[in-house]
Amino acid sequence: MKFSSLPIATIGVLCAIFASISFSLNDMGIKFLSGDYPLHQVVFARSCIGLLITLLVIMPLEGGYALIRTKRLGLHLMRGGFVMSANFLFFMGLAEIPLSEATAIFFVAPLIITIFSVVFLSEKVGPWRWFAVGMGLFGAILMLRPTPSSFQFASLLPLSAAFCYAGLHVLTRKIGATEKASTMAFYIQLCFVVSSLMMGLFFGDGAYQDQDSAALRFLLRPWIWPDFSADLMVMIGIGVTSAFGGYSISQAYRLSEAALIAPFEYLALVLSVVWGIFVFNEYPDQLAWASIGLIISGGMLMVWREAVANKKPKIISRLPVQR
Repeated sequence: MKFSSLPIATIGVLCAIFASISFSLNDMGIKFLSGDYPLHQVVFARSCIGLLITLLVIMPLEGGYALIRTKRLGLHLMRGGFVMSANFLFFMGLAEIPLSEATAIFFVAPLIITIFSVVFLSEKVGPWRWFAVGMGLFGAILMLRPTPSSFQFASLLPLSAAFCYAGLHVLTRKIGATEKASTMAFYIQLCFVVSSLMMGLFFGDGAYQDQDSAALRFLLRPWIWPDFSADLMVMIGIGVTSAFGGYSISQAYRLSEAALIAPFEYLALVLSVVWGIFVFNEYPDQLAWASIGLIISGGMLMVWREAVANKKPKIISRLPVQR
């Protein structure tokens, strides 16, 4: 079966899975760099590469540079603000808490997206979907092991990022009927380039780097030239994953209901544990594995429910062309 002949909802799910893998690799790379480079420098390098890929590869495939023109610039800039806030908050958290823990906290986002999709988009969510999302969310909370004695202020950073991320994708769903994924990806990358460059101009000299918090040091340390070996390759890699991941997740949320797509992003939490083991030497215990099982079960329950409902999405010969 050709990819273009798949049901729209299926294409959306596949895009979400690919995006989750890309974003997970991106998170691993940024955590790897967080001990030596300032966050705004890493984001600037990543976004320049991402913008270049969007302009040279993604946008020409969807219709050319005329797609840069838009009548919804305000909403694009609002999306840019949401995604910039989500990224900066989450990456600051990575500098201070383990990758799997930060990702687990961040995964309140699918539940928030589901609630937002009902409140702001009037999408219908049945009890089985609520149960499936709740199961995955409970698994993510177990991964965190929240107790008063172990609470860290830095854990509020990925939590705040989750709310920003939910707002981003509700807006994506809202403007997806008139804007193509490449247009949305272009404006997000552009917002990243401008904002990180401005932060570099204000904080790039390292005048404010003497902070007790590792998260703040990651944000405020001075710019340095990267090592032209491993570090440079990592920066290029996160630029590539950012570009294709951002395009894919925009496609996912414009083609399918937000409540259907959100649970498939739990894959990133599973991968964060894998990277923790093989890259950062962080080994999950039995409770962590039980949490992963709950998260996967929630996603599979969603897939099973869609099959039982015997839905018949429209079959398309190509992705819809927006003008």
